[in-house]
Amino acid sequence: MIDTHCHLTFPDFAGATHRTLDECEEMGVTGAITVSTTVADAHRALELALDDDRLWCSAGVHPLDSDKGPHDWDALTAVARHERCVAWGELGLDNHYKTPVRSMQDRILEQHLATIEGSGLDLPVILHCREAYGELISVLRRTSLPPERFVFHCFTAGPDDMRLLLDFGAWVSFTGVVTYKNADDVREAALLPPLDRIMIETDAPFLTPAPHRKIRPNHPKFSRVTAQFVADLHGVPWPEFHERINRNAERFFGLSDIT
Repeated sequence: MIDTHCHLTFPDFAGATHRTLDECEEMGVTGAITVSTTVADAHRALELALDDDRLWCSAGVHPLDSDKGPHDWDALTAVARHERCVAWGELGLDNHYKTPVRSMQDRILEQHLATIEGSGLDLPVILHCREAYGELISVLRRTSLPPERFVFHCFTAGPDDMRLLLDFGAWVSFTGVVTYKNADDVREAALLPPLDRIMIETDAPFLTPAPHRKIRPNHPKFSRVTAQFVADLHGVPWPEFHERINRNAERFFGLSDIT
């Protein structure tokens, strides 16, 4: 399997990309997608992906980085056009924090989506959404982008928000949060999506899954732990769930031969 969402450009992994991916393989995690948060970060992510064929990258501006402009959308699109870049993102809306203010987030989201629509690229879109599911879905519905090309990453909400994204037609991805003792609502929500719309990630260096929560930073290898947990939650044998999430990642991101 692969970790479909981590941040290997962050300082926690500086100079350690190869070693990190070697350690992943020891846990049966054979690759990862390092997801960008700014234009500069996207270029760094591409550099890492070009240096190790077990790694892919994305191109996006995180809503909590929307105030770190000006954002060079042409430069971001240049990253997205590279074969090692397999998605846009992460982008979206975040109502949990007071800053950047929503007007700033809204403006950058609109520009980002316009860039995606105008690029002519058939890449999926990784969404960051916190306490804004209805609002974000309303924005996405106004675009020409098909719902099945979106994944709401790091789902930490409850059944009502899960139903919103499923009714919209998007995918969902789970982190170690689903393993936490105080995350009953996330587990309840995690039972709702069909297996063919689920992916697994770490969001490393954040959100280490139980029973490893004391380990910092989180490591992409722990995507295997979360995957097993979600398989058990659904009552699906590991070989069947493992095969399913591999095919999901291949289909959504346009990858091949994940083992």
